[in-house]
Amino acid sequence: MLTRKTRSRALAMIALCLVTSAGVFAQGQIAQPSIKMSLSGAVLRSGGNVAIEQAGAVNPGEVILYTITSHNEGMKPALGYKATGPVPANTVYVQGSAKAEGASELYSIDGGKTFSPTPMIDERQADGVVKKVPAPVSMYTHVRFEWNNPVEADGRSSASYEVRVK
Repeated sequence: MLTRKTRSRALAMIALCLVTSAGVFAQGQIAQPSIKMSLSGAVLRSGGNVAIEQAGAVNPGEVILYTITSHNEGMKPALGYKATGPVPANTVYVQGSAKAEGASELYSIDGGKTFSPTPMIDERQADGVVKKVPAPVSMYTHVRFEWNNPVEADGRSSASYEVRVK
């Protein structure tokens, strides 16, 4: 039988072990980067931007502004962070519209498999020689943003780009 003093010490040691174990477990779960990302769209109209969910029909020639927002909810910086947005079917990327502070913009013409600052395609010249030339923006399928610096714990990043409805 344990004395009251011994029982108190044993309970204190068990409690200390549980608290220490819980702290180590929690650190393993929380001490990682954890990015929450969202993509929103707004139709740019003369009366102002209208959220895509409330815009109703979107007409040919109208421009949609897509915004990717990211929040690092983890306790460590997110290194090499990248965010990719689609260029939906029946739209064309608006050249020069990709913007994100501290990030490089890259583009895909193959459904998001590969990315480049200037995607290239083969073009046959009048003399029959095949030459690499920049792909037209009408071929772009995705826009990727790559941040040069880490997204710090509790840090936020934002990127945007526009597409025109065909």
